[in-house]
Amino acid sequence: MGFLRRVAGVSLRDRVVNEIYPIWTYSYLVLLFPIFLATDYLCYKPVLVLQAISLVVTYVMLLKTQGMLTMQLLECFFGLATASEVAYYSYIYSIVEPAHYQRVTGYCRSIALFGSAAGSLIGQLLLSVARVQLVHLVIITLTSAAVACVAPWFLPMPKRSLFFHKSPGPAEEKPRSSTALLEKAGDSESELPLNSQDVYTMSRSFKTGSHNSGLVEVLRILFDDFLQCYRYQPLLAWSLWWALATCGYFQVINYAQALWENVRPSQDYEIYNGYVETLSTVLGALAALLVGYLPVCWALWGELALCALSLLMAVCVFVMDTLRNIWLCYSSYVLFRATYMLLITVATYQIAASLNMHRYALVFGVNTFVALLLQSLLTVVVVDSAGLGLDVFTQYLIYGGYFAVISMVFLLAGLCKLANRRRSKQEEEGLANSQA
Repeated sequence: MGFLRRVAGVSLRDRVVNEIYPIWTYSYLVLLFPIFLATDYLCYKPVLVLQAISLVVTYVMLLKTQGMLTMQLLECFFGLATASEVAYYSYIYSIVEPAHYQRVTGYCRSIALFGSAAGSLIGQLLLSVARVQLVHLVIITLTSAAVACVAPWFLPMPKRSLFFHKSPGPAEEKPRSSTALLEKAGDSESELPLNSQDVYTMSRSFKTGSHNSGLVEVLRILFDDFLQCYRYQPLLAWSLWWALATCGYFQVINYAQALWENVRPSQDYEIYNGYVETLSTVLGALAALLVGYLPVCWALWGELALCALSLLMAVCVFVMDTLRNIWLCYSSYVLFRATYMLLITVATYQIAASLNMHRYALVFGVNTFVALLLQSLLTVVVVDSAGLGLDVFTQYLIYGGYFAVISMVFLLAGLCKLANRRRSKQEEEGLANSQA
C-alpha cells in the first residue's frame, strides 16, 4: 500500500491493481519450476542467498523508486523471492536425519507463523499508536530483510539433495504420524512441503546406485512419478481441490488490501489491517491444529465437507464484496482464511498419507504450479488491464462465484461417491444372501 500513498486518484489506484499486482503472479508462475530444479541442483544454499537478496532489492525499490515500470520490476523480484521459498523448506530436510523431520517441521512452521503474526501486529501498533508513517514501516522491513540476508551465508552447505545429488543408497524413511503435517499447516501459497508418511514404495529412481543424475534423467523420474501418483483417484480429488481453492485463495488475499482501501480509504479513516492479518493468521493456525481432533471420516465425507466449507468461503467473499462495511469485510476475511487453513490441512494430510517424501515434494509442487497457472489465467482475464481490467468489487463478485462453483463440483463428487458406496454395499449384501 506504500505505492498507493505516492499516487493520487482512483484511476491510478486501479492501475496498481490491474497493472502492477498481476506481475507477481506471472513471475511466480514462470520461476517456480526453474527455481525448484535449481534448488536441488545447487544444493539449496545458493538459492537461499538469492531469495534473501531478492527481498532486499524488493524493499529498496519500494523505498527509493517510483513509476509504473519500476513497480512492475519490483513485483518480478518479489515473485523471485516467493518462488525461492522452496529452497528454505527443502534445505531443512537435507541437513537433518529423517527421525528429526517431525520436530524440525514443527519448529520451522511455528517460527514462520509467529513471524507473520508478530510483523502484522507490530506494524499496526506502530501505525495506530505511535503514528509512524508508512515509509518508516518500509524502512523497518528493509532492515529486517538486510539482517536476514546475512544468515544464509553462514549456513552449512548440504552434500546431498533429492534428485541431482542423491545419497549412496536409498535412505530409510520411517513412517511418521500426521502431527508434523498439522504443525506445518499454515499459509501454503508459497511453500512446497517435503514430509509425509512412507506408504508408497520408493520409486526405482531412488534405488539406483548413482549419486548424481543428469537433467534428462531427473525430468524422466519426475514424469514417471507424476503419472503414477495422479492415477490414484483419492489423491487426484484432493489435489484438484488444492489447486482450485489455492488459486482463489491467492486472489482473495492478494487484493484484500485494495478492497479495504476502496471500502474505507486510509487517507480519510483509521485502518486496522494489521490487526486483521494478525488475528486471521493465529486463527488459521488454530483451525489447522483443530483438524487433528475432528471426529470426521474424511475418506467417506471428504467431498461433502469440501462442498460445505467451500460454500462458506464463497459466502465470505460475497459478504466482503456486496455489503461494503469494513467490519464485515474484516470478519469475513478472518473466517475465510481460517476455513481455508482448516481445509488445506485436511488436504495436506489426505494427500501425504499415500506418499513418500520424494513424491510429496513432486505432488505438492505440481499442485502449486497448477494453482498458479489457474491464477495467472484468472488474473489475465479478470484483473490485468490487457484483459477485462475489472474494478476490485467486480473481481470479488467473480471470486465468490468461483468458490460457489468449486462447492457444486464437490457436491456432485460427494453424492456420486455415496451412491457408489451404497451400490457396492447392496451388491455385497446380495452376494452374501445368495451364498447363504
